[in-house]
Amino acid sequence: MRVEVKVPELGGSDVTEADVSFWYYDEGEEVDEGEDLVEILTDKAAFNISAPASGTLAEVNAGEGETVKVGQVLGVIETEE
Repeated sequence: MRVEVKVPELGGSDVTEADVSFWYYDEGEEVDEGEDLVEILTDKAAFNISAPASGTLAEVNAGEGETVKVGQVLGVIETEE
């Protein structure tokens, strides 16, 4: 099953975008649910986004240095289900 990793709401409605700082894992690597997966930065803070499921990081849709919007898909985790 494919599980999307999306940019969450970031501190209220006034923050609508962030920059991808770095990925803790590369495509093809195994991740466990709850582990830090990617760090994003706003003008005011850094946020770690955790893996929503265990599996293989199958896709990275936003690379380091790219600007992303709330709700945008950052990547996809393939689970065994």
